[in-house]
Amino acid sequence: MAKSKEIKKRKISFPHMGTISYAWSAALRIIGCEPYIEPYTSKKALSLGTKHAPEAICLPYKLILGNFIEAIEGGADYVAMITSPGCCRLGEYGKCIANALSDLGYEAKYLELQLYDGIKGLYNFLKDASGKNNPVLFSRAILIAILKVFVLDKLESLHSYYRARELKQGDSEKHYKKALKIIDENDTVLGLKKANKQIVEEMKLVEINPDKEVLNVDITGEIYVVNDEFSNQGIEKELGRMGVQVRRSLTVSSFLKDAIIPKIFRKGETHLQRADRLAKPYLMRDIGGDALECVSDVAYANERGIDGIIHLSPFTCMPEIMSQNIFPSMREDCEIPILPLILDEQTGRAGYITRIEAFVDLMRRRKRKLKMQKNEQNSKEVTAVSK
Repeated sequence: MAKSKEIKKRKISFPHMGTISYAWSAALRIIGCEPYIEPYTSKKALSLGTKHAPEAICLPYKLILGNFIEAIEGGADYVAMITSPGCCRLGEYGKCIANALSDLGYEAKYLELQLYDGIKGLYNFLKDASGKNNPVLFSRAILIAILKVFVLDKLESLHSYYRARELKQGDSEKHYKKALKIIDENDTVLGLKKANKQIVEEMKLVEINPDKEVLNVDITGEIYVVNDEFSNQGIEKELGRMGVQVRRSLTVSSFLKDAIIPKIFRKGETHLQRADRLAKPYLMRDIGGDALECVSDVAYANERGIDGIIHLSPFTCMPEIMSQNIFPSMREDCEIPILPLILDEQTGRAGYITRIEAFVDLMRRRKRKLKMQKNEQNSKEVTAVSK
């Protein structure tokens, strides 16, 4: 009797954005699909996307289109795109990309994940991706993907801490990659709990100078360029080399708390709730993209006494252009130094790094000056009390 033919798994690809592929690939494996992970975004992907994209469109669109072209040429059966409502052009990217791929003659099927439909949106996406309707299986896939995102973001924070203090340059990067592998190999709740502890132990192996003078900087802006290393030209790595510990104001886990995770499971104030509270004196309503969050992030960084904040935005991104124009009016209340950086395929690396180095020098001088003033003030108070 002839053996029954094995059902071919659907190969599904997502665009790259930082480490998000580790989370979605786990979800796809659980529902019986094969995640197709194309090479990490490169100049080739950028060139492909730029060639077939409208000239005035933003950098994330070009990179995502390039990712999809590489994925389809590599054998992906489906490409999956994230979309959302609102003022940002992201809501139209899906249709534009689907049309572009069709015009180029690619036959891969196109899937969309509606971000702000919450758990229901994730469920419907997994249903379309797998061709199944299994609530138990899908619930497990969603849970694992969400847990993995939180562990990945924790690892990014650890990496930033150790990279700014490492004795041997590149040591933290080596252990970071080992920790990523630990996370990737665990697709169960118990496995991720263990991985959560293992990545901490792995990063502790980095030899550091705990007494090093380290600056603390928040990075805000459009979520794609903030989280994607290729888009922002490895800004966190460059800052770490200069002794700067970085905190991303916009992370995938913070987004999940606002858009996906039900309110009853949330702890504390979410990013969007904080944005509504802190941005109101300067921006009364959401104008699309991540503008509201960016304005509030400046106020939040100033409130915490952070040394500086860097705002990253893609060229032609209207919400981020608006937020950058609001920053000057915030200076009366917020004394924190702000460095706005605009990114596109024409951004030259040499000038980009020079601006970052100058900003770090400015922050370091400012921090030392504030420390001297504080010491002088304390000295005067001690003298006055002794008299």
